[in-house]
Amino acid sequence: MLRVLVVEDDARLGPIMRDVLALDWQVELVGSAEAADAVALTGHFDAMIVDRGLPGASGEEWVRALRRRRVQTPILMLTALGELHDRVEGLDAGANDYLVKPFEFAELNARLRALTRRYDGTGPRYDIGGWEFSPEDQRIESPYDGPVQLTGTEAALLGVLAAEPGRVFSREELLALVFTQGERETTVETYVHYLRRKTDKDLIETVRGRGYRLGRLA
Repeated sequence: MLRVLVVEDDARLGPIMRDVLALDWQVELVGSAEAADAVALTGHFDAMIVDRGLPGASGEEWVRALRRRRVQTPILMLTALGELHDRVEGLDAGANDYLVKPFEFAELNARLRALTRRYDGTGPRYDIGGWEFSPEDQRIESPYDGPVQLTGTEAALLGVLAAEPGRVFSREELLALVFTQGERETTVETYVHYLRRKTDKDLIETVRGRGYRLGRLA
């Protein structure tokens, strides 16, 4: 079983999460950022689930501090705040994925599986100016700092661009190919921003008035 650290202060939700996830994962539950520090920096975890609204230091602040310490463990952030700017702030802090409460445990498990999936060598890989992207693995290897975990949506978006590196995709095309019905074109811009923040600002090129294509990194 893979090890998951759950950082959740809700006295009712935390134990429920621990018990449900324990069917498929080895789970450790703590209720604050301070308690999480004591275990996250001394033990190995394959993924972390962090509530944004923790007492004392917020989950967002703690994740940001972890990333400054070069801890690369995939992190799923939980929150009751589902507005676009809230998601952007959580992901910019260093979270790899974001799930809004209330949620279904089937989706939580699926997102954990995606975050912890390991590349098995059977899927395509793309070289993007020194970055090595594995869509199946949902990871991209940095030429500087090692692997960077992507969310499923980020990997799907980059996968579309990488499969046809010379083609310019309009926002409308990317919206139809990658995102669920009902999302707006601004969602495409948001996920391009996420990818650039996690990788390189030139990884995706904006073609003014037309859309996006894979960047031509030196």
